[in-house]
Amino acid sequence: MQFYKKTSIGKSFNPLKIIIKLLLGVFVFFIIVILISKINFPSPNKLIEKKIPQENLKIVK
Repeated sequence: MQFYKKTSIGKSFNPLKIIIKLLLGVFVFFIIVILISKINFPSPNKLIEKKIPQENLKIVK
C-alpha cells in the first residue's frame, strides 16, 4: 500500500469550512474593535495652538 499526498482541490473542497472560517474572522475582528473602543485614551486639557511666523509663509499664485 502506497501513501500519496492529494494536492488537488477536487471533492475535498467544502464551502461550509470556508464560511465558518470567514465568520470566525469577522467575529474576532468585532471583538477586537469592541475591546479597543473601551480603552479610555487621555485627551489634552487645553487647546494646542502653534503660531507660525510670517516669514515662513510663502504665497503661491
